[in-house]
Amino acid sequence: MRATIFRGGDLVVDTLPDPVPGKGQVLVKSLACGICGSDLHTVKHPQRFIEAMQRAGAPDIIDTSRDLVLGHEFCAEVLDYGPETPRRLRPGTRVTCMPLTISPQGVRSIGYSNALPGGFAQKMLLDETLLLEVPNGLPTEHAALVEPMAVGIHAVEKAEFQGGEVPLVIGCGPVGLAVIAALKLKGVHPIVAADYSRTRRALAEKLGADVVIDPAEHSPYKLWEKHAAGGSPGSLKPAVIFECVGMPGIVQQVFQGAPPAARIVVVGVCMGMDQVDPMLALYKELRIQFSLAYTPDEFARTLRHVAEGELDVAPLITARVGLEGVKQAFDELGNPDRHAKILVDPWR
Repeated sequence: MRATIFRGGDLVVDTLPDPVPGKGQVLVKSLACGICGSDLHTVKHPQRFIEAMQRAGAPDIIDTSRDLVLGHEFCAEVLDYGPETPRRLRPGTRVTCMPLTISPQGVRSIGYSNALPGGFAQKMLLDETLLLEVPNGLPTEHAALVEPMAVGIHAVEKAEFQGGEVPLVIGCGPVGLAVIAALKLKGVHPIVAADYSRTRRALAEKLGADVVIDPAEHSPYKLWEKHAAGGSPGSLKPAVIFECVGMPGIVQQVFQGAPPAARIVVVGVCMGMDQVDPMLALYKELRIQFSLAYTPDEFARTLRHVAEGELDVAPLITARVGLEGVKQAFDELGNPDRHAKILVDPWR
């Protein structure tokens, strides 16, 4: 099979042996796969990514001296099964699933394991027990975006909305946009969102933000106060702030700008060490929740929401490339005014 491979610090297109499914595994044809911000981190700062995974106790640490095929936001087609596998879905069925496999060796992440190629290859191995059939009528490209949208669903669940809160989303990259879409789905309004990029602010409005702001011109927190005014003078509705940037210093900025008793959900992936002022959070009695990935139920629910048109993922797709275009796509995704989500078609 052909694949875009992270090899020797570079992205190259080459041929690899077709993967052979083992017990409980399914051989699938990768139809579409999104490029994630974590993929960009892995290629641009591989050692930092590895060190972060080691600190977190990740079960499968990548080895950059060996080939690595990225890609964990995918839609695929069933080709064949390994031995002793129930074969509950016919070959030709389109599927998606959480990018994991479960084996006696433990849990491994598809796209972040040297042993398990991701969706930037023409073929992959998936875990049969995790497969979800893509409903008829749902475009393959939209099914590939279930994974990143599930991240937003999970973050909003972690916020534990009780009613009456006004959310503020800091950062409108793919993670922030998924959070905005999930907030709209939950019926939480008004949704206030902030990003320096004009393109991303426009996408935030399409995904459901009621108010968008350029932090270079106005304080997101002052704008939030305007829309969170309570029934009595000086009172404010409860704040739920989603940090969706993932850069050092942003959490501290949120601490500084947040009103007292705000709930903060950190969704942005910051690979490096950071520094915050605990006394500031203590004085304001801020509640901080970190959010990663999603549960199996949330992933399945997200697929249903996308299939039923309740989550509109079409505006996120800003380009499509074949395997030869992946390297350039990684470069272009560094410019927030050019793209949101680029999809890879390994057969293009």
